[in-house]
Amino acid sequence: MRLNGIHHVTAITGDAPGNVDFYARVLGLRLVKKTVNQDDPSVYHLFYADDGGSAGSDITFFEYPGARPGRAGAGMVHRVVYRLGSDDALDFWAGRLEAEGIDVQRNGGQLRFADPEGLGLQLRVVRTDDEPLVADHPEIPRELALQGFDAVCAYADDPEQSRPLLEDTLGFGAAGASSWKIRGETRGSVYMYDEAPPDQGVPGAGTVHHVAWSSRMDEHDAWRSRVAEAGVQVTPVIDRFYFRSIYLREPSGVLFEIATMGPGFATDEPLEHLGERLSLPPNFEHLRDQVERSLTPLPDPRAPRVTQ
Repeated sequence: MRLNGIHHVTAITGDAPGNVDFYARVLGLRLVKKTVNQDDPSVYHLFYADDGGSAGSDITFFEYPGARPGRAGAGMVHRVVYRLGSDDALDFWAGRLEAEGIDVQRNGGQLRFADPEGLGLQLRVVRTDDEPLVADHPEIPRELALQGFDAVCAYADDPEQSRPLLEDTLGFGAAGASSWKIRGETRGSVYMYDEAPPDQGVPGAGTVHHVAWSSRMDEHDAWRSRVAEAGVQVTPVIDRFYFRSIYLREPSGVLFEIATMGPGFATDEPLEHLGERLSLPPNFEHLRDQVERSLTPLPDPRAPRVTQ
């Protein structure tokens, strides 16, 4: 068995309209699913990805309106890294982000910046045979668009304590002193650590809740068994309707999910209309009227921007 790289990254926002504007308009991702947090259906769960909603491109957000700003610390992912295909793409994004008033740090073949709530993001030129996971956007040529995840970076006090789980149980290979790489049949991703800051982390807006790794459907139960046999506490398999999930906390403190590459986001709406309406899994459909009244109205992410 081999995990197929990052499946998705889930973070927290206190401002769903602003979140849609940034990830769908500025970064050019497609809002592929507008649904609710299945553990708290009073709030949004928003999914942004490539045109097909593919695992490997999917950043998601729980919205808690007005949530206080968070701060990443030990045991938390603090940066999400996307791939670009060329130096021309890097130039394009440096200009686009700066035109939006975003502070961008450029270092060689990468750009670092933060979303409006402080979540660390990085764009990196990556030479790979992996399929580019791209979303169509009227302002962004496809050859310059984001191409899916390359890595996530977490803070840890002692990365070595995570090595046995990463290497022996989950099948990651060492890729440096504090980084590991996982490669499946079609994609690969990097998981790396930076030294933790002295201040304790505070969950909140602009922080990552968990990172999910991709499993084949027919191997998911076996992954749960392998993790449990390693003595790691792991949840039962949870059916999220669009995929199935198990959760565990790796020794450095980061919450991991192992999620299946299917059934997918087109399970309950046509691929060409993903994200246009509120989607609710069948066991939440009876709450639709109540939920729709309570959720924050969202902008059309592809509507022309009105400037003063």
